[in-house]
Amino acid sequence: MSQAGVHISVLYQPVIDALQPHADGRYIDGTLGAGGHAAGILQASAPTGRLLGLDADTKALAVAAQNLARYGERALLIHSNFENLKSIAAANGFDPADGIVLDLGLSSMQLADAERGFSFLSDGALDMRFNADNETTAAELVNALDEKGLADLIFEYGEEHASRRIARAIVNARPIETATQLANVIERAVGRHGKIHPATKTFQALRIAVNRELEVIENVLPQIVDTLAPGGRVAIISFHSLEDRRIKNFFKSSERLRVLTKHPIRPTREESIANSRSRSAKLRVAEKIL
Repeated sequence: MSQAGVHISVLYQPVIDALQPHADGRYIDGTLGAGGHAAGILQASAPTGRLLGLDADTKALAVAAQNLARYGERALLIHSNFENLKSIAAANGFDPADGIVLDLGLSSMQLADAERGFSFLSDGALDMRFNADNETTAAELVNALDEKGLADLIFEYGEEHASRRIARAIVNARPIETATQLANVIERAVGRHGKIHPATKTFQALRIAVNRELEVIENVLPQIVDTLAPGGRVAIISFHSLEDRRIKNFFKSSERLRVLTKHPIRPTREESIANSRSRSAKLRVAEKIL
């Protein structure tokens, strides 16, 4: 636990070290979750640093509000996808910002909530929306797309080489309404080899599609550069190659950024053991120079 009593987030200390929070600074956490990174930033920027926290998930926002209550008006929390980062920052006095962090991973709260359908270990409905106000659910994609469209989605967003076999099995098993039902269909289609569940990549693909995750990342990266003050830093944690590749290429190609991580920062062995979900995390950091 951190000093604030908030669960320590993935790569917690490297993020704080990268952003170098200081008094009077203005910071943005675009993926607030339970508020772990936000608490660290507020602690390090005491007594006058301020933080703008965004999250598309109202349940996560409510938890963060409780965890960050001790910081009072220093923390401003808003229900929104970080795709709207620049306009929200400008409207609330956080443009320019001294530091911005994004943690693109799925939170423990979301995985543990059976009703959300993120985990194939629970029998929840196939929803997978970060924001319940969004229209499309995973169930709608699974049951409405034709076999080719489903195979293409699973291959593109899940990098799943058995996508055609999985898509055929899904179409033949329709209607599919729950996470467990879908996971079982996939396991029967491709078998199980090793520790990783065979449905992992398909679930990733559906979640990315439902929440437009790659499109949102591409949209927000230029906004981050525009919003940062000169000398301000951005720290982004990704969990799979589709995200990391986009972040890496944007950082390298931007004339307004200086890349501070030639190679991504990875969790220590101790963190990976303590939190298995952190094992695939990669942190990239850049500083605005123009």
